[in-house]
Amino acid sequence: MAVVLARGTRVHIVGVAGAGMSGLARLLLEKGCVVSGSDAAHAEVLDELQALGVTTFAAHAASNVASSEVVLWSPAVPLENVELLEARQRGAVLLTRSEVLRDLALQQRVIGFTGTHGKTTATSMMVHVRRAAHWDDSRLLGAFVTGVGANGHYGPDDLILEVDESYGTFERLAPYALGVLNVEADHLDHYGTLENLESAFRALVERTTGPVVVWGDDEGARRAASGAMRDVLSVGATDSLEWRVGHVELARQRARFVLEGDGEHLEVELGVTGYHNVANAAVVAVLAKQLGVPDEALLEGLAEFRGAPRRFEFLRRWGNADVYEDYAHLPGEISATLQAAHSAGYLDIVAVFQPHRVTRTTSLASAFGEAFEGAREVIVTDIYDAGEANPLGVTGEIVADAIRERNDDTHVLYAARLPEVLERLERVRERCDVILLLGAGDIAAQINARIEGRGA
Repeated sequence: MAVVLARGTRVHIVGVAGAGMSGLARLLLEKGCVVSGSDAAHAEVLDELQALGVTTFAAHAASNVASSEVVLWSPAVPLENVELLEARQRGAVLLTRSEVLRDLALQQRVIGFTGTHGKTTATSMMVHVRRAAHWDDSRLLGAFVTGVGANGHYGPDDLILEVDESYGTFERLAPYALGVLNVEADHLDHYGTLENLESAFRALVERTTGPVVVWGDDEGARRAASGAMRDVLSVGATDSLEWRVGHVELARQRARFVLEGDGEHLEVELGVTGYHNVANAAVVAVLAKQLGVPDEALLEGLAEFRGAPRRFEFLRRWGNADVYEDYAHLPGEISATLQAAHSAGYLDIVAVFQPHRVTRTTSLASAFGEAFEGAREVIVTDIYDAGEANPLGVTGEIVADAIRERNDDTHVLYAARLPEVLERLERVRERCDVILLLGAGDIAAQINARIEGRGA
């Protein structure tokens, strides 16, 4: 396919308010494309993009694509969307997100991070590291990069991006360099089985033309990489790996560890806590070294990283409790967040969990039951369906039941409505030391707004 996303190309993005597509709009605008975009309703990000020079529309209409040469769309946008139908009729080039990434990879080397969780964090870490080494890279992330800037940017050097497995997005991408963080059962509505998902990650590893670094302590990542017909580097706490992590120290707002391999010894300090951040940083560090980043810049960049939005992000003090938000919506992510809270010194944990998507909730209910070990209390809300159909009327209670079955010492409450959640939190906020608001939906935003409204 010929490269079409060049300077002056008129590009329209359907569903531009989404995290991934808004970043793409910013990158293409800075690249020199003439960019417009629409979404189903008004959102603050539309105003932000408009101020940069993107023509935005707060509704879908055929006229929005009247002059567009290329039309892109979010995976959440149905194929019968009026703008996509109009674009086809007019003969515009229609590109899926996977095709867009393939197009961009023809123009810049791709440095990517993949896995079922941790992508935004690891990719943001690499942005900091490369910036400290004075590279001006393009970037595409699912969130604003704290201390650096927007989720999308065009620079003349390489392209740093999250390599997303959802909906098969990465199936056409051939990165130059790749970090593999973990592989956990997710998006099985698309892949069908965990084996198929791991096979897709394995194929991505094989398509990568340069260095591949894998977190070797994750069973899924290890299985996916070990079956690939190419060499990879592994890093982890296991002594037999090429690069080893040791002497880990975790505190509330920082972490330290030693990284050793290839005859080198690095003492790494992070401005974030949690063993999952140590794992992410270790993969970033080893991959950065393969890319020629000097140790001084590597250590400086990692030390400057202050976390990604909605990743163990401190929101406020409420009563006796610190309140954090975390995007965790998979069992492994939830377990890692609870471990981070424990390692930060919190002893009395109350977690509020909003399950995300009906298919994910039903397929992983049992695994969710095991993920909340260590929480004194878990409040489960109803499912944030993200537009998925729910013909059987499944609710978050199946997750609550699974937690009860596997955690005798944990108090579990299913609270379908927000007032019920707030009522319970009002009762416990003086006798717990931390409240974790977990999920990829809107529960944290809703609760934080209500707390703020009460003058807390």
